[in-house]
Amino acid sequence: MTDDTDFSLESVIILILGVFAFLFGLLLLGIHAGHLSYNPDSTYGLFLVIVAFQVITMGRTPFGDLRRSWALILVGICAAIIGMAACFIPGYFTEFARELAGMVLLTSGICLLLQMFLPERKARMWILVGGILRKLAFACALVYTMTATFGIITLFPGVTTELLTATLLIIYGVGFFYLSWCIRKVAVLYPKESGMPNSTEPKKRSGFFQESSLPLSILIIILLGILLTFLGLLLIPVNLGLLPFSPDGQFGILLTIMAIQMMSLGDTPLGQYQRSSLIMVMGLVCAALGIFSCISPGVLTGMIRVLLGFLNVIGGAALLIGRYFPLLRNMRNPSATPVVVAPIVRKLTVTQTTLNCVTMVFGVSMLVPGLVPGLFIAGILVVNGLLLFILALVLQKITEMLSWRVRQRA
Repeated sequence: MTDDTDFSLESVIILILGVFAFLFGLLLLGIHAGHLSYNPDSTYGLFLVIVAFQVITMGRTPFGDLRRSWALILVGICAAIIGMAACFIPGYFTEFARELAGMVLLTSGICLLLQMFLPERKARMWILVGGILRKLAFACALVYTMTATFGIITLFPGVTTELLTATLLIIYGVGFFYLSWCIRKVAVLYPKESGMPNSTEPKKRSGFFQESSLPLSILIIILLGILLTFLGLLLIPVNLGLLPFSPDGQFGILLTIMAIQMMSLGDTPLGQYQRSSLIMVMGLVCAALGIFSCISPGVLTGMIRVLLGFLNVIGGAALLIGRYFPLLRNMRNPSATPVVVAPIVRKLTVTQTTLNCVTMVFGVSMLVPGLVPGLFIAGILVVNGLLLFILALVLQKITEMLSWRVRQRA
């Protein structure tokens, strides 16, 4: 499918970070005035999940760009689980999440600034070339400096006032928007130098440190599988009254990952569509709702629950109809030559059908709270997560088979 937009994955994640910082700054003004509540656990947790997403999909770490190996993906998954735990369980990981987020910010800002000015002197080269590269150098310097600054603010609360922090966050968000625009323009003008970051390790490794060939779509499915499985397992002690739970943190992460899917792949709850300006705007709206829910709980809880419920029910039903309606039509007008379906394709169809049905049940439970017992919902989420792992495995096998056929024909 072709795109109407030229946003790369890097530009999309930077846009999401921009929405996070800008909206956090605006909400902090309301929090400071006493008009809004504040959940630091979900705020730090969501930030860690976004950072983990960068690590898993692009190999971008606080220490710079590294080879996207299986080891690095595992580190990213662990960071994502820590962020999810902070979002889901309020009060247990507050200090740890804050210190980890502060260290990530401070380390990222300092390392990226040093890499920009010292080893290859990229900033000097960009400034000498001029044009969009000079703007890119300014945007990078601004964002990296602000990142290190917020690392200090996060690690040492109280060094600034809330009003100053809110103002700096708004500037930080604008800096992310400007950086995303610059990267988008550079990718158009210098296509050979755009795309996924190259590894800083030129030598090939094997085994656990071998570079992963998983595509973005499968990585997102795996991340969603981890999210839903972890959430389902966590809901068991929650329903037994052993742990507190934040539904706003749950909704926030789900909407943010959904936004990244929409903006980077055109993959929506209602199916996959060609990426367009409308899809990008819808993704930004989803991201804003999710971020708002994490930072300031209790305001949008009911609305987001209904939204996610409708999306799950309608999306599951639409995908089922789209999959089986052509088959029913073909059964009424059978062709002379029978169609042979490969076993892997049948397995994919069964997995997707089961996943759609489970998704619809989960959507109904969100639309009608109390209709489905809490422990049953926990089981549904675990099954949903496991089905996503199976789906990722089947899609990867199909991808490998298609690649092998292409190589054979070549």
